[in-house]
Amino acid sequence: MELAPASRPILPFERLGALFEVVLCSGFPTQLFLIAVLTGSGMRIQTPEGLLSPRFVFTVSLLDATLVIALIVVLLRAHRESVYDVLIGRGRVLREVVVGFALIPAVFMVVIAVLAVVLTYAPSLHNVLKNPLEDMLRTRTDAIVFAIVVMVAGGVREEVQRGFIVHRFDGYLGGGMAGVLVYGVLFGLGHFEQGYDASLATGALGILWGWVYLRRRSIIAPVVSHAGFNLAQVVKAVALR
Repeated sequence: MELAPASRPILPFERLGALFEVVLCSGFPTQLFLIAVLTGSGMRIQTPEGLLSPRFVFTVSLLDATLVIALIVVLLRAHRESVYDVLIGRGRVLREVVVGFALIPAVFMVVIAVLAVVLTYAPSLHNVLKNPLEDMLRTRTDAIVFAIVVMVAGGVREEVQRGFIVHRFDGYLGGGMAGVLVYGVLFGLGHFEQGYDASLATGALGILWGWVYLRRRSIIAPVVSHAGFNLAQVVKAVALR
């Protein structure tokens, strides 16, 4: 009986390189870079009324989505990895789309459950009464553009990021589940301006979507459920105005 060859040990510089790629593609460096460039060119973060500028937020979000996805493609190809295999996977795309739509109710159930627990046992964590992003929905055009942004910059970019980061953890940084948990926590912290309770709920969703990617080795289902959830949130915000 022929024994399978032993896997090659991961060298320290390879782990450091993987960690650098994770940080680079986490969204924080690219967004800071874009904010510096746009404000340096004269674009203002806030409106004269002191609110977030929809134009600025939309521009940063879409440019960051483009930049991060491009970086991930370049890094995967630099390692001679298949972009399609890592992100899309070998399963049937249509089946993954169906799974994504089926996940949307589960996503809402997770949010409802987390918020119910918070309001019952730690109501002080509900520290933001109104999502500040809703202030950008001032016109019908704002709502349409915002819907596109949350699906592209949220549903697509964030799941490409998540898939890449989980993939890197799986290969170099302690395993895929470690990547799911680490990026889930960071994902929640990235939404702290919406409230501590929203951060917890968002972190739970990040862990769910990361787990789905890890199990299915495809970002398609997480992209569909994430984009669908974000779109539903925009529709709800517009309907309640």
